[in-house]
Amino acid sequence: MITIALSKGRIFEETLPLLAAAGVVPSEDPESSRKLIIGTNRDDVRLIIVRATDVPTYVQYGAADLGIAGKDVLLEHGGAGLYQPLDLEIAKCKLMVAVREGYDYEGAVKQGARLRVATKYTHSAQEHFAAKGVHVDLIKLYGSMELAPLVGLADAIVDLVSTGGTLKANKLVAVEHIRDISSRLVVNQAALKLKHDRIQPMLDAFAATVAANAG
Repeated sequence: MITIALSKGRIFEETLPLLAAAGVVPSEDPESSRKLIIGTNRDDVRLIIVRATDVPTYVQYGAADLGIAGKDVLLEHGGAGLYQPLDLEIAKCKLMVAVREGYDYEGAVKQGARLRVATKYTHSAQEHFAAKGVHVDLIKLYGSMELAPLVGLADAIVDLVSTGGTLKANKLVAVEHIRDISSRLVVNQAALKLKHDRIQPMLDAFAATVAANAG
């Protein structure tokens, strides 16, 4: 049995064409099903539905053979023990620094102010600000990041930005681009050796589809 770890939402939807290219069709839609283990049209392939942040952990410890996770998640996880053979070029967005409208971010940085930054991406944020020589106090949040500058909890946030609509609606502006984010295929290294004859064709099908879409 080959087990693939996926998260609900955008990543799952954008993964469906890749799975189809590998001859895998889920038997149910996780958005409408409460099941956490979903069968497919292939007896030897199943999907497990987990939180996006947990995908690397399931793959690392061998509970899943393959998984699809955002680069943002992999940077925070560290990627230990994971083979990352392919950027799938799906679920694209940007990791950005944002502040409330009217806040003089450039001025604060130039003056050497110690900034309070709210984010769930503490590792990426720490690296970014350390590289710039900016002193920050990181505040770990798990959601509603945009609220933090509005109520005085933080001077800035580090968060994923797709269209920018949520920032605009909450009167925030992006002031710095940290990195582009997309979703990657991750593979358990032991599984790749033990199940190579079944996993490799799937990797090849994914790669061919990504290349065709890029072309």
